[in-house]
Amino acid sequence: MAKGVYISKTLAIATVVLTLSALGGIIVMVTLYQMQIARNRPVRPPSPVPTTPIPTGLPPTLRLPENLIPESYELNLKLHLYTRLPNATEQDYLFEGNSTVRFKCVKDTWTIFLHALDLSVETVIVTQENTRENIGVERYTLHNDSNFFEILLKKQLKGNGDYYELFTKFKGELLDDLTGLYPSQYTEKGHDDKEEKRFLVASQMQATDARKVFPCFDEPAMKAVFNITIIHRPNTRAISNAKLDNERYVEEEGNKWIASTFATTPIMSTYLLAVTVNEFMNEHDEHDKKEISIWARPEAVAAGHATYAMSITGKILSFYEKKFNLKYPLNKLDQVALPDFSAGAMENWGLTMYRESALLYKESVSSSSDKEWVAIVIAHELAHQWFGNLVTMKWWNNLWLSEGFATYISYLGVDDIEPTWNIRDMFVLKEIQPVMELDSLNASHPLSLSESEIETASEILGLFDSITYNKGAAVLRMLSAYMGEEKFFEGLRKYLERYKYKNADTKDLWTCMKEVTHEEIESIMTSWTEQVGYPVININTTTGEIAQEQFLLKRGKDPGLEWQVPITYMKSDFVQKKDLLKDKGPVRKPAYEVTDDGWLLVNLNCNGYYRVNYDEQNWNRLINQLETNHEVIPLINRGQLIDDAFNLARAKYINVTLALSTTKYLINETEYFPWESAVNNLDYFILMFDRSEVYGPMQKYLRMQVVPLYNYFQEYTDNATVPRNLTDQYNQINAISLACSNGFTECTDMATKLFNEWKNGTNRIPAHLKPTIYCNAIAAGNEDDWDFAWKKYEEATLATEQDVLRYALSCTKIIWLLNRYLEYTLDPNKIKKMDAVSTINYIARNVAGQALAWDFIRAQWTYISHLYGGGIISVGGIIDDVTERFSTDFELQQLKQFRNELDEDGLGPTTRALDQAIERTEANIKWVKETKQTVLNWFIEQTQIH
Repeated sequence: MAKGVYISKTLAIATVVLTLSALGGIIVMVTLYQMQIARNRPVRPPSPVPTTPIPTGLPPTLRLPENLIPESYELNLKLHLYTRLPNATEQDYLFEGNSTVRFKCVKDTWTIFLHALDLSVETVIVTQENTRENIGVERYTLHNDSNFFEILLKKQLKGNGDYYELFTKFKGELLDDLTGLYPSQYTEKGHDDKEEKRFLVASQMQATDARKVFPCFDEPAMKAVFNITIIHRPNTRAISNAKLDNERYVEEEGNKWIASTFATTPIMSTYLLAVTVNEFMNEHDEHDKKEISIWARPEAVAAGHATYAMSITGKILSFYEKKFNLKYPLNKLDQVALPDFSAGAMENWGLTMYRESALLYKESVSSSSDKEWVAIVIAHELAHQWFGNLVTMKWWNNLWLSEGFATYISYLGVDDIEPTWNIRDMFVLKEIQPVMELDSLNASHPLSLSESEIETASEILGLFDSITYNKGAAVLRMLSAYMGEEKFFEGLRKYLERYKYKNADTKDLWTCMKEVTHEEIESIMTSWTEQVGYPVININTTTGEIAQEQFLLKRGKDPGLEWQVPITYMKSDFVQKKDLLKDKGPVRKPAYEVTDDGWLLVNLNCNGYYRVNYDEQNWNRLINQLETNHEVIPLINRGQLIDDAFNLARAKYINVTLALSTTKYLINETEYFPWESAVNNLDYFILMFDRSEVYGPMQKYLRMQVVPLYNYFQEYTDNATVPRNLTDQYNQINAISLACSNGFTECTDMATKLFNEWKNGTNRIPAHLKPTIYCNAIAAGNEDDWDFAWKKYEEATLATEQDVLRYALSCTKIIWLLNRYLEYTLDPNKIKKMDAVSTINYIARNVAGQALAWDFIRAQWTYISHLYGGGIISVGGIIDDVTERFSTDFELQQLKQFRNELDEDGLGPTTRALDQAIERTEANIKWVKETKQTVLNWFIEQTQIH
């Protein structure tokens, strides 16, 4: 139990008195407090304001937030690479640098997002420009999977238009993947006449590789000006977008360096930034008081290989300046020929970069087609100085505004400086006919997609395809023909003036065109840019009915698309007219009726991007006209009739024998355009049937048709002289290629004889014939012939000469040689990395090498996709070419299995290419099964008649 508590009487009385006193005090205090409240009513204390949580995590899409707007970069890059290796010194592939980007904040943010990839960032400092307050950095993170560089701040940036500066210090490595900053090398004779290695640094930022060089806002609409300083080894030269401001020696870590500082660039997108450090020489000239230079290996410049490029650059610039009514915006233009470059060329503002074969040309050694290629590529890159550089698409989904324009305008530029080439007409063969085949697949894509469809680097790279380039150019050519070239260029001038140094989208272009025509251009053109594919126009000349539907090689249910189609046509009485088909139809238009024995021909000069199908009677009348007097049909349309007929037959609109009948008249044709159309389309038959019993009768028919053309050029061939017209030179190549490959022994003997003469020390083969003569001689030859050509390839110093030999080496029929050649593509000392894909494609075109190439790319896919899958030119092309001959169920099964074995990451930008290959193979299988016997019978019948 608990113990008790004892309290005395005196203590108890004292406790009671104290308690009563305390209660009295409390009563008095409460009374006084109530009186005070009555005089001054208390104010309720404010509710606590909840603090805004600091946002964490990446943006919801792969697009940069729009809260920060970059305005300028101060970029310093130090490149450690030696252009010549000192004795016992290892090459140094490190680069380091720092960047200060000035940006405006237009929306409150705790986080700065920009791009960086494969960089080591050492320092990040954020400063308020006016107060110079250092904004503390909580942390920063590089997210390589999304390419975001995330900087979390200790203090919120206020979106009141204040300017801030972001300083970053970083390091990176020069990787030999031909993207970002990368090393390249070549050989040059030293003082003792021995071949010595030379090294250089080059850049390729398009599409999303500027972020591999420095942290930046790497989106095309995030334009800024750049102030660039390059620190490099002594006795080397640095070149960048703008003119060199000053060069000075600096000493760091006991070594001497050169610091090259360049003038401020115009406001431009990050993908146009360019840097190279090398020991090149140059040819230079002036255009409108602006210096133009062509840079290349010293030996190439000394040998005059840059002279042709130098001679045409100023002329093309003058043509564009006049056409666009805008001067070339920079005060200099450097063009550089690089030993290794992933694309054909790149339009970096003020510093365009090229493969050597796209810039260097040597008279009598390079061919006419080499010369044409150099002119076209230069004209393409110079067109970009306005379309792409001066006016840039807002986002990659409208890449066609850059590449489509450059492709189309380049033909006009070349036509101006080389009017005898007839290059405008060649546009149909080189750009339109090839892309129409791709665009007739369900796996094609529209020219202009929604922004949300294009986000990842792979999706962006996937747009660098023939739809964007060729179809974009074809649609612009069609619009120009519809509006008239004068009005078309008036609209372009308005577009360039309004959006110069800014960004635009497709609707902006249509608005400018509407203002000069007062027509609803957008309603006409949207169907061509936002819809996939193109229409076939079906015309019944007995009733005048006309209708359209989407042209697909693999026909199914009509998707219901319709286009507004500009139509031009002529009749056998030579009356030419225009029309605009605005709906699907069918609609009856008496203008399309023909009577008696007359005929109708639609799509004059192939100005429209569509195919035309007629009733059988009109087809037969057109074919009859070709056989009786083919010159009545315009030249380009003779090629168009062949191309349309073959593709319509593949899609089951007409009988395959009708298509084949369009080639019968060729026995009397000597012009290049129809022959080239026929060769391209008969090539499909060769691919489908060169492993079957159809091939023998087909060869016999082709031999019969081509011998007159071979004889037409025989005097030139025998005397090793060159036809005057470029198109005749090309047709001579067709004659020899077709005759030799289809068993005309006189042709094979000629090729072997000329090749043997070369082996014995005398090469009298004209430059334009070298590819086909070498190819056919090596195809008919032995191991010694192949080894001789390989030795010549290794010795060649001109890129175009190397390209000819590299192609010819793929023509051998000896399996083990082809296998060895495939292995060479894995060794950059034998086949340059930039040439590996095209070499594999050449081998796949050879019937003896196709299966070898397919096995090879599957076995080496990890290596190939890693090496070539990240650049502007993806490996999608290799899938397209290597599977082109696929036409059996077994091959389809292999293709699908390959597709399934690779997940999305493994496929990358080749996803669409594989889908297209699968669809094409399915169409090929169906077509071969349905037509093989008919085609065999037709070839047998034709060869028996004669």
